[in-house]
Amino acid sequence: MKVIILGKGEMLANLIEGTLLSGAEIVGVLRYEKLFKTRIRLLWDDLCQSNPALTLMKKYNINDINLKSANSESFKNLIVNNNVDIVLVGTWAEKISGEIFNAPKIGTINVHPSLLPKYRGPNPYLQAIWHGETHSGITFHLMSEKFDAGNILAQARIKIYEQDTGKELRTKTTTTAKFLCAELLKDLQSGCVVPTPQDEKLASYYPEIAPQDMTLNFAQETAKEILLHVRAFHPFRPTYIQDGEAFWIVNPYKVFITEQSGNPGEIIKKSKSEIQICAKDGIALSFKDIKKYNRLFKFI
Repeated sequence: MKVIILGKGEMLANLIEGTLLSGAEIVGVLRYEKLFKTRIRLLWDDLCQSNPALTLMKKYNINDINLKSANSESFKNLIVNNNVDIVLVGTWAEKISGEIFNAPKIGTINVHPSLLPKYRGPNPYLQAIWHGETHSGITFHLMSEKFDAGNILAQARIKIYEQDTGKELRTKTTTTAKFLCAELLKDLQSGCVVPTPQDEKLASYYPEIAPQDMTLNFAQETAKEILLHVRAFHPFRPTYIQDGEAFWIVNPYKVFITEQSGNPGEIIKKSKSEIQICAKDGIALSFKDIKKYNRLFKFI
């Protein structure tokens, strides 16, 4: 079986490893960074920054596809000329056209980090935690014209613990994706996979977060909701506490519910490295190891 992989970051690295575990041949990898970075900038970043996916590609001599778009005629020719069976997509910025996703012999498989049809859209890691879910998951599904809506090929359920931030959930999810990828590719080679339509009645979609979502709202969120908010946003976006004209950046691992209480939004303690504020339900939270944000110098 011949596979091309598109993606970035932890997900891309784990899909490469999963494909190798399955015994499939990787025709090449098209990295997300190729879409936005100039050749010089990409060369510099590859030299200076850690990139697990690129390390794997060099180790196993995997072709680093040098194209600027998955919707190009050149990419389609690469699929057709190499008799590619599957294109795997794990995080991509383009809406891939039907002409492209139908080009592989078996199809194009999108890898979405949620239990579809729940949490379609960008960053389901963040949304699942923010909405207080106790479980998330990973879904391999056939790509279709509608985002995250194609028939499901494989799924796995992932526990969200109280201390998990988006970072921990992402790591658990991408690691799970590696082994599910290997299992799915083996099953596809043996022809024992039955695509399952998604139940649209269970579907949910959340768009990208807005800049104002990064500021904690103590008048509208309970203490538990504040904790979920902070955990969900890390490491994708910082969360801020506004104190007059000042903004404090929250350390997601140093937020605790206290035994103190007061009025919503009331600051009951403030020092250089800690602030205690009451939430909507009157329960106070302690934010330690905070850093003051400055628009010019970022941190002071």
